Amino acid sequence: MTTTPDAVRYEAHDRIGVITLDRPDNRNSMTPELLDAFARASAAARADGEVRALIVTGTGSCFSAGADFKAGLQRDGEGLAPDQRSYAMYEPFLSLLDIEVPVIGALNGHAVGGGFGLALVCDVRIAAVEGKYGANFVAVGLAPGMAITHLLPRLVGVARASELLFTGRLVGGAEAERLGIVNRAVPAAQVMDEAMTMARTIAANAPFAVRATKAAIRRGLGLEVRAAARAEAHDQAASLAMDDAREGMSALLAKRKPVFKGR
Repeated sequence: MTTTPDAVRYEAHDRIGVITLDRPDNRNSMTPELLDAFARASAAARADGEVRALIVTGTGSCFSAGADFKAGLQRDGEGLAPDQRSYAMYEPFLSLLDIEVPVIGALNGHAVGGGFGLALVCDVRIAAVEGKYGANFVAVGLAPGMAITHLLPRLVGVARASELLFTGRLVGGAEAERLGIVNRAVPAAQVMDEAMTMARTIAANAPFAVRATKAAIRRGLGLEVRAAARAEAHDQAASLAMDDAREGMSALLAKRKPVFKGR
């Protein structure tokens, strides 16, 4: 067994790797500590030549609540332009794209904003039926990030993705399954068991054939996820500089309805 202790843990056993976001007190949100730890865990999984399937999950009631507005929505970096700082916020989660084996999102609870994006970069998703899922960027005055505008239409179609992204509406697990956002929704207590059963089935198959199949699917769909995330980062950085973003985030923290003025 391989284990890395941190805000995000990586462990592997019987050819199955597991990345666990482990800051339930902060809803596994995208703090610098968690993002740095996720990058390390993802690198450990990528380097583990024995692993044939990878599960990504969280602890507590949230898979990931996305950005922590108190910690900021951009990464620090000397000499980085605003859009580069926005992209850097998502790069640790996007590192899952470098994993050659199938990645199963075991969504133990809510996945919102950037946390929803993390779920979407997984190859398949098992969700807690009790959870809420979606990208509420516009509801807090922000343009989307994490390539969500690229990935979601490919899962649910342009019309449904447009509705969800334009309204910022979150959906429950049963609706997420019906729309095709997740493969299946089960009670939260069963999510990890379902994901592990799927991982064992995958791990029992010929490893080269499975990796080649994953690569062929992505090639066929033209999944240029990082390019999409970089393009989104430009607009997200612009939205962050606006009064509406400050109003949206203040309203969210104060648990009141925002008043947007278009500036």
